[in-house]
Amino acid sequence: MARIRVAIAGVGNCASALIQGIEYYRTRSDAEHVGLMHADIAGYRSSDIEIVAAFDIDSRKVGTPLEEAIFAPPNCAQVFASELPESGVEVQMGPVLDGVASHMENYPESEAIRVSEHSAVDVVDVLKATGSEVLICYLPVGSELAVRHYAQACLDAGVAMVNCVPVFIASDSSTDGSTDNPTENPTEKSWPERFRAAGLPIIGDDIKSQVGATIVHRTLGRLLADRGVELDRTYQLNTGGNTDFLNMLERDRLQSKKISKTESVQSQLGRRLDSREIHIGPSDYVSWQDDNKIAFIRLEGRGFGGVPIELELRLSVQDSPNSAGVVIDAVRCAKLALDRGLAGPLEVPSAYFMKSPPVQMRDDEARLALDRFIEDKPLARASDEATKFPSLEKT
Repeated sequence: MARIRVAIAGVGNCASALIQGIEYYRTRSDAEHVGLMHADIAGYRSSDIEIVAAFDIDSRKVGTPLEEAIFAPPNCAQVFASELPESGVEVQMGPVLDGVASHMENYPESEAIRVSEHSAVDVVDVLKATGSEVLICYLPVGSELAVRHYAQACLDAGVAMVNCVPVFIASDSSTDGSTDNPTENPTEKSWPERFRAAGLPIIGDDIKSQVGATIVHRTLGRLLADRGVELDRTYQLNTGGNTDFLNMLERDRLQSKKISKTESVQSQLGRRLDSREIHIGPSDYVSWQDDNKIAFIRLEGRGFGGVPIELELRLSVQDSPNSAGVVIDAVRCAKLALDRGLAGPLEVPSAYFMKSPPVQMRDDEARLALDRFIEDKPLARASDEATKFPSLEKT
Protein backbone atom coordinates (compact mmCIF):
# COMPACT_ATOMS: atom_id res chain seq x y z
CA MET A 1 0.00 0.00 0.00
CA ALA A 2 0.98 3.63 -0.43
CA ARG A 3 2.34 5.51 2.56
CA ILE A 4 0.06 7.84 4.51
CA ARG A 5 1.88 11.17 4.82
CA VAL A 6 0.95 12.73 8.16
CA ALA A 7 1.64 16.07 9.84
CA ILE A 8 1.33 16.54 13.60
CA ALA A 9 0.35 19.78 15.34
CA GLY A 10 1.56 19.49 18.93
CA VAL A 11 4.51 17.24 19.80
CA GLY A 12 3.39 16.35 23.31
CA ASN A 13 2.75 13.11 25.14
CA CYS A 14 0.08 11.91 22.71
CA ALA A 15 2.43 12.42 19.78
CA SER A 16 5.14 10.58 21.68
CA ALA A 17 2.91 7.54 22.23
CA LEU A 18 1.74 7.59 18.61
CA ILE A 19 5.23 7.75 17.10
CA GLN A 20 6.54 5.07 19.45
CA GLY A 21 3.54 2.92 18.56
CA ILE A 22 4.11 3.19 14.82
CA GLU A 23 7.61 1.80 15.31
CA TYR A 24 6.50 -0.75 17.92
CA TYR A 25 3.99 -2.38 15.56
CA ARG A 26 6.09 -2.00 12.41
CA THR A 27 7.76 -5.41 12.68
CA ARG A 28 4.93 -7.30 14.36
CA SER A 29 2.61 -9.79 12.72
CA ASP A 30 -1.18 -9.64 12.90
CA ALA A 31 -1.07 -12.11 15.79
CA GLU A 32 1.15 -9.71 17.74
CA HIS A 33 -0.99 -6.61 17.20
CA VAL A 34 -2.41 -6.64 20.72
CA GLY A 35 -3.55 -3.10 21.52
CA LEU A 36 -4.71 -2.16 18.02
CA MET A 37 -8.41 -2.29 17.23
CA HIS A 38 -7.60 -3.00 13.56
CA ALA A 39 -4.31 -4.49 12.36
CA ASP A 40 -5.43 -3.77 8.80
CA ILE A 41 -7.85 -1.16 7.44
CA ALA A 42 -8.62 -1.74 3.76
CA GLY A 43 -4.99 -2.70 3.18
CA TYR A 44 -3.49 0.09 5.29
CA ARG A 45 -1.40 -0.99 8.27
CA SER A 46 -0.10 1.17 11.10
CA SER A 47 3.39 0.92 9.58
CA ASP A 48 2.10 2.72 6.48
CA ILE A 49 1.81 5.94 8.50
CA GLU A 50 4.78 8.22 7.83
CA ILE A 51 5.22 11.43 9.82
CA VAL A 52 6.47 14.07 7.37
CA ALA A 53 5.95 17.30 9.34
CA ALA A 54 5.60 18.35 12.97
CA PHE A 55 4.77 21.65 14.66
CA ASP A 56 5.26 22.75 18.25
CA ILE A 57 6.09 25.92 20.19
CA ASP A 58 8.33 24.64 23.00
CA SER A 59 11.97 25.71 22.90
CA ARG A 60 13.16 22.18 23.76
CA LYS A 61 11.39 20.71 20.74
CA VAL A 62 11.48 23.32 17.98
CA GLY A 63 14.49 22.76 15.72
CA THR A 64 14.99 19.24 17.12
CA PRO A 65 14.64 15.94 15.23
CA LEU A 66 11.18 14.54 15.86
CA GLU A 67 12.47 11.23 17.26
CA GLU A 68 14.30 13.23 19.95
CA ALA A 69 11.66 15.90 20.54
CA ILE A 70 9.03 13.39 21.65
CA PHE A 71 11.20 12.52 24.68
CA ALA A 72 12.00 16.14 25.62
CA PRO A 73 10.48 17.75 28.74
CA PRO A 74 7.77 18.30 29.69
CA ASN A 75 6.78 15.05 27.92
CA CYS A 76 6.43 12.18 30.37
CA ALA A 77 4.64 9.49 28.37
CA GLN A 78 5.75 5.94 29.10
CA VAL A 79 8.63 4.82 26.90
CA PHE A 80 7.94 1.48 25.23
CA ALA A 81 9.91 1.99 22.00
CA SER A 82 13.08 3.91 22.86
CA GLU A 83 15.11 3.06 19.76
CA LEU A 84 13.52 5.01 16.94
CA PRO A 85 14.92 5.38 13.43
CA GLU A 86 15.93 8.78 12.13
CA SER A 87 12.78 10.45 10.86
CA GLY A 88 14.36 13.19 8.79
CA VAL A 89 11.71 15.48 10.28
CA GLU A 90 12.63 18.56 12.28
CA VAL A 91 10.00 20.06 14.57
CA GLN A 92 9.01 23.48 13.24
CA MET A 93 7.68 26.50 15.11
CA GLY A 94 3.92 26.79 14.90
CA PRO A 95 1.79 29.83 15.73
CA VAL A 96 1.38 30.38 19.48
CA LEU A 97 -1.97 32.22 19.49
CA ASP A 98 -3.88 30.86 22.53
CA GLY A 99 -1.91 27.63 22.75
CA VAL A 100 -0.29 28.31 26.13
CA ALA A 101 -2.16 28.90 29.39
CA SER A 102 -0.91 31.95 31.31
CA HIS A 103 -0.24 30.04 34.53
CA MET A 104 2.33 27.75 32.88
CA GLU A 105 5.18 30.15 33.66
CA ASN A 106 4.63 29.52 37.38
CA TYR A 107 5.74 25.88 37.12
CA PRO A 108 9.21 24.28 36.80
CA GLU A 109 10.61 23.74 33.32
CA SER A 110 10.28 19.99 33.74
CA GLU A 111 6.49 20.38 33.91
CA ALA A 112 5.51 23.41 31.84
CA ILE A 113 5.85 24.68 28.28
CA ARG A 114 8.55 27.24 27.48
CA VAL A 115 7.80 29.16 24.29
CA SER A 116 10.56 29.19 21.69
CA GLU A 117 11.91 32.45 20.30
CA HIS A 118 11.79 31.09 16.75
CA SER A 119 9.43 32.78 14.31
CA ALA A 120 6.36 30.79 13.36
CA VAL A 121 6.50 29.07 9.98
CA ASP A 122 3.75 29.25 7.38
CA VAL A 123 1.84 26.05 8.15
CA VAL A 124 0.22 25.93 4.71
CA ASP A 125 3.58 26.15 2.96
CA VAL A 126 5.01 23.33 5.11
CA LEU A 127 2.00 21.08 4.52
CA LYS A 128 2.30 21.58 0.77
CA ALA A 129 6.08 21.19 0.66
CA THR A 130 6.01 17.93 2.63
CA GLY A 131 3.11 16.46 0.66
CA SER A 132 1.10 15.99 3.85
CA GLU A 133 -2.22 14.18 3.38
CA VAL A 134 -3.60 14.12 6.93
CA LEU A 135 -2.98 16.50 9.84
CA ILE A 136 -3.42 15.28 13.43
CA CYS A 137 -4.35 18.10 15.79
CA TYR A 138 -2.90 17.44 19.26
CA LEU A 139 -3.03 21.01 20.61
CA PRO A 140 -3.80 21.73 24.28
CA VAL A 141 -7.37 21.95 25.53
CA GLY A 142 -8.69 25.50 25.21
CA SER A 143 -6.59 26.40 22.15
CA GLU A 144 -9.62 27.59 20.20
CA LEU A 145 -7.82 30.07 17.92
CA ALA A 146 -4.83 27.80 17.32
CA VAL A 147 -6.98 24.80 16.37
CA ARG A 148 -8.96 26.91 13.91
CA HIS A 149 -5.68 28.18 12.45
CA TYR A 150 -4.60 24.61 11.68
CA ALA A 151 -8.07 23.73 10.39
CA GLN A 152 -7.89 26.61 7.93
CA ALA A 153 -4.36 25.57 6.97
CA CYS A 154 -5.72 22.11 6.12
CA LEU A 155 -8.34 23.68 3.86
CA ASP A 156 -5.76 25.91 2.16
CA ALA A 157 -3.25 23.09 1.68
CA GLY A 158 -5.70 20.36 0.65
CA VAL A 159 -5.10 18.18 3.73
CA ALA A 160 -7.55 15.99 5.68
CA MET A 161 -7.82 16.54 9.43
CA VAL A 162 -8.11 14.35 12.51
CA ASN A 163 -9.08 16.69 15.35
CA CYS A 164 -8.17 15.03 18.66
CA VAL A 165 -9.06 18.01 20.87
CA PRO A 166 -12.37 19.45 22.13
CA VAL A 167 -12.57 22.42 19.80
CA PHE A 168 -15.68 21.86 17.74
CA ILE A 169 -14.68 21.72 14.07
CA ALA A 170 -16.22 18.53 12.65
CA SER A 171 -19.23 19.00 14.95
CA ASP A 172 -19.48 22.77 14.48
CA SER A 173 -23.06 23.85 13.84
CA SER A 174 -22.48 27.62 13.68
CA THR A 175 -22.83 29.68 10.53
CA ASP A 176 -19.38 31.23 10.44
CA GLY A 177 -17.13 28.36 11.52
CA SER A 178 -16.73 29.88 14.96
CA THR A 179 -18.20 28.66 18.21
CA ASP A 180 -17.55 32.06 19.79
CA ASN A 181 -19.74 34.29 17.66
CA PRO A 182 -22.00 32.35 15.33
CA THR A 183 -23.96 35.39 14.12
CA GLU A 184 -21.08 37.74 13.37
CA ASN A 185 -21.00 36.83 9.70
CA PRO A 186 -24.03 34.73 8.72
CA THR A 187 -22.81 34.38 5.13
CA GLU A 188 -19.68 32.50 6.17
CA LYS A 189 -19.81 28.72 6.00
CA SER A 190 -19.49 26.47 9.05
CA TRP A 191 -16.40 24.29 9.35
CA PRO A 192 -18.18 21.14 8.09
CA GLU A 193 -19.41 23.08 5.06
CA ARG A 194 -15.91 24.39 4.41
CA PHE A 195 -14.41 20.90 4.44
CA ARG A 196 -17.17 19.64 2.13
CA ALA A 197 -16.60 22.56 -0.25
CA ALA A 198 -12.86 21.84 -0.27
CA GLY A 199 -13.45 18.15 -0.98
CA LEU A 200 -11.61 17.15 2.20
CA PRO A 201 -12.59 14.73 4.99
CA ILE A 202 -12.37 15.50 8.69
CA ILE A 203 -12.71 13.19 11.70
CA GLY A 204 -13.53 14.87 15.02
CA ASP A 205 -13.87 16.09 17.67
CA ASP A 206 -12.01 15.10 20.88
CA ILE A 207 -10.45 11.65 20.70
CA LYS A 208 -11.80 8.78 22.81
CA SER A 209 -9.27 6.61 24.55
CA GLN A 210 -9.13 2.90 23.86
CA VAL A 211 -10.42 2.11 27.35
CA GLY A 212 -10.61 5.50 29.06
CA ALA A 213 -12.82 7.19 31.62
CA THR A 214 -15.38 8.49 29.14
CA ILE A 215 -15.80 5.29 27.11
CA VAL A 216 -16.22 3.30 30.33
CA HIS A 217 -18.65 5.87 31.74
CA ARG A 218 -20.67 5.85 28.49
CA THR A 219 -20.82 2.06 28.53
CA LEU A 220 -21.98 1.87 32.13
CA GLY A 221 -24.63 4.53 31.57
CA ARG A 222 -25.94 2.69 28.52
CA LEU A 223 -25.86 -0.64 30.41
CA LEU A 224 -28.06 0.73 33.21
CA ALA A 225 -30.55 2.16 30.71
CA ASP A 226 -30.70 -1.08 28.72
CA ARG A 227 -31.29 -3.08 31.93
CA GLY A 228 -34.17 -0.85 33.03
CA VAL A 229 -32.31 1.05 35.76
CA GLU A 230 -33.19 4.73 36.13
CA LEU A 231 -29.96 6.72 36.59
CA ASP A 232 -30.43 9.57 39.06
CA ARG A 233 -26.97 11.08 39.27
CA THR A 234 -23.37 10.41 38.28
CA TYR A 235 -19.88 11.86 38.41
CA GLN A 236 -16.47 11.30 36.86
CA LEU A 237 -13.43 12.78 38.60
CA ASN A 238 -10.00 12.59 36.98
CA THR A 239 -6.47 13.36 38.15
CA GLY A 240 -3.20 13.25 36.23
CA GLY A 241 0.29 14.67 36.13
CA ASN A 242 0.93 15.38 32.46
CA THR A 243 0.91 18.75 30.69
CA ASP A 244 -2.70 18.26 29.66
CA PHE A 245 -3.84 18.24 33.29
CA LEU A 246 -1.53 21.15 34.14
CA ASN A 247 -2.98 23.15 31.25
CA MET A 248 -6.51 22.48 32.47
CA LEU A 249 -5.86 24.06 35.86
CA GLU A 250 -6.87 27.27 34.10
CA ARG A 251 -10.60 26.74 34.37
CA ASP A 252 -11.40 29.21 31.58
CA ARG A 253 -9.85 26.72 29.14
CA LEU A 254 -12.08 23.88 30.34
CA GLN A 255 -15.45 24.87 28.91
CA SER A 256 -15.26 22.89 25.68
CA LYS A 257 -13.67 19.89 27.44
CA LYS A 258 -16.46 19.68 30.02
CA ILE A 259 -19.09 20.03 27.30
CA SER A 260 -17.42 17.32 25.22
CA LYS A 261 -17.09 14.77 28.04
CA THR A 262 -20.47 15.51 29.59
CA GLU A 263 -22.42 15.36 26.33
CA SER A 264 -20.59 12.19 25.35
CA VAL A 265 -22.00 10.46 28.43
CA GLN A 266 -25.41 12.19 28.28
CA SER A 267 -25.87 10.89 24.74
CA GLN A 268 -25.91 7.29 25.99
CA LEU A 269 -28.38 7.66 28.84
CA GLY A 270 -32.01 6.60 28.72
CA ARG A 271 -32.99 9.96 30.19
CA ARG A 272 -30.99 13.17 30.01
CA LEU A 273 -29.83 14.23 33.48
CA ASP A 274 -30.22 17.72 34.85
CA SER A 275 -26.90 19.58 34.95
CA ARG A 276 -26.89 19.39 38.76
CA GLU A 277 -27.04 15.58 38.63
CA ILE A 278 -24.05 15.01 36.35
CA HIS A 279 -20.47 16.15 36.88
CA ILE A 280 -17.73 15.10 34.47
CA GLY A 281 -14.37 16.69 34.05
CA PRO A 282 -10.72 16.98 35.06
CA SER A 283 -10.41 17.51 38.79
CA ASP A 284 -6.78 18.21 39.62
CA TYR A 285 -3.13 18.08 38.61
CA VAL A 286 -0.89 15.77 40.62
CA SER A 287 2.63 16.19 39.22
CA TRP A 288 4.05 12.87 40.43
CA GLN A 289 1.37 10.94 38.52
CA ASP A 290 3.06 11.96 35.26
CA ASP A 291 1.12 10.37 32.37
CA ASN A 292 -0.86 8.11 34.70
CA LYS A 293 -4.51 9.16 34.70
CA ILE A 294 -6.75 8.00 37.53
CA ALA A 295 -10.53 8.22 37.14
CA PHE A 296 -13.18 7.81 39.80
CA ILE A 297 -16.67 7.09 38.45
CA ARG A 298 -19.88 6.81 40.44
CA LEU A 299 -23.42 6.11 39.26
CA GLU A 300 -26.53 6.13 41.46
CA GLY A 301 -29.90 4.87 40.27
CA ARG A 302 -33.04 2.88 40.98
CA GLY A 303 -33.86 -0.61 39.78
CA PHE A 304 -36.75 -3.03 40.27
CA GLY A 305 -39.25 -1.76 42.84
CA GLY A 306 -37.40 1.54 43.02
CA VAL A 307 -34.66 -0.15 45.04
CA PRO A 308 -31.39 1.88 44.99
CA ILE A 309 -28.30 0.72 43.12
CA GLU A 310 -24.88 2.33 43.40
CA LEU A 311 -21.82 1.59 41.28
CA GLU A 312 -18.31 2.92 41.85
CA LEU A 313 -15.04 2.17 40.12
CA ARG A 314 -11.46 3.37 39.93
CA LEU A 315 -9.66 3.27 36.58
CA SER A 316 -5.89 3.75 36.24
CA VAL A 317 -4.37 4.08 32.75
CA GLN A 318 -1.36 5.53 30.96
CA ASP A 319 -3.21 8.42 29.36
CA SER A 320 -1.33 8.99 26.10
CA PRO A 321 -0.85 5.40 24.84
CA ASN A 322 -4.51 4.85 25.67
CA SER A 323 -5.54 7.08 22.77
CA ALA A 324 -2.70 6.41 20.30
CA GLY A 325 -4.21 3.24 18.81
CA VAL A 326 -7.50 5.05 18.24
CA VAL A 327 -5.65 7.81 16.38
CA ILE A 328 -3.86 5.23 14.22
CA ASP A 329 -7.27 3.93 13.13
CA ALA A 330 -8.62 7.45 12.59
CA VAL A 331 -5.69 8.42 10.37
CA ARG A 332 -6.15 5.32 8.21
CA CYS A 333 -9.89 6.02 7.87
CA ALA A 334 -9.13 9.62 6.86
CA LYS A 335 -6.77 8.33 4.18
CA LEU A 336 -9.41 5.85 3.05
CA ALA A 337 -11.85 8.74 2.69
CA LEU A 338 -9.32 10.66 0.60
CA ASP A 339 -8.91 7.63 -1.65
CA ARG A 340 -12.68 7.39 -2.09
CA GLY A 341 -13.24 11.10 -2.65
CA LEU A 342 -15.32 11.59 0.50
CA ALA A 343 -15.58 15.09 1.93
CA GLY A 344 -16.78 16.79 5.10
CA PRO A 345 -17.16 15.22 8.55
CA LEU A 346 -16.94 11.42 8.42
CA GLU A 347 -19.89 10.60 10.65
CA VAL A 348 -19.29 6.90 11.26
CA PRO A 349 -15.53 7.04 12.06
CA SER A 350 -16.16 10.16 14.14
CA ALA A 351 -18.93 8.41 16.09
CA TYR A 352 -16.61 5.53 17.00
CA PHE A 353 -13.36 7.42 17.56
CA MET A 354 -14.49 10.75 19.04
CA LYS A 355 -16.31 12.03 22.13
CA SER A 356 -18.05 14.87 20.25
CA PRO A 357 -18.86 13.60 16.75
CA PRO A 358 -21.39 15.29 14.47
CA VAL A 359 -23.82 12.43 15.30
CA GLN A 360 -23.70 10.35 18.49
CA MET A 361 -24.22 6.58 18.34
CA ARG A 362 -24.12 3.65 20.71
CA ASP A 363 -20.56 2.40 20.68
CA ASP A 364 -21.48 -1.16 19.69
CA GLU A 365 -23.53 0.12 16.75
CA ALA A 366 -20.76 2.55 15.79
CA ARG A 367 -18.26 -0.32 15.70
CA LEU A 368 -20.45 -2.34 13.32
CA ALA A 369 -21.08 0.72 11.16
CA LEU A 370 -17.33 1.40 11.07
CA ASP A 371 -16.67 -2.11 9.79
CA ARG A 372 -19.14 -1.46 6.97
CA PHE A 373 -17.47 1.89 6.27
CA ILE A 374 -14.06 0.20 6.01
CA GLU A 375 -15.47 -2.48 3.72
CA ASP A 376 -17.10 0.25 1.60
CA LYS A 377 -20.56 -1.18 2.12
CA PRO A 378 -23.82 0.80 2.43
CA LEU A 379 -24.58 2.81 5.58
CA ALA A 380 -21.58 5.12 5.57
CA ARG A 381 -23.38 7.80 7.58
CA ALA A 382 -23.79 7.65 11.33
CA SER A 383 -27.05 9.59 11.02
CA ASP A 384 -28.56 6.65 9.12
CA GLU A 385 -27.85 4.37 12.06
CA ALA A 386 -28.59 6.93 14.77
CA THR A 387 -32.16 7.33 13.54
CA LYS A 388 -32.81 4.02 15.29
CA PHE A 389 -31.88 5.74 18.55
CA PRO A 390 -33.38 9.26 18.51
CA SER A 391 -32.21 9.88 22.08
CA LEU A 392 -28.62 9.63 20.84
CA GLU A 393 -28.77 12.55 18.42
CA LYS A 394 -26.19 15.25 19.22
CA THR A 395 -27.61 17.97 21.45
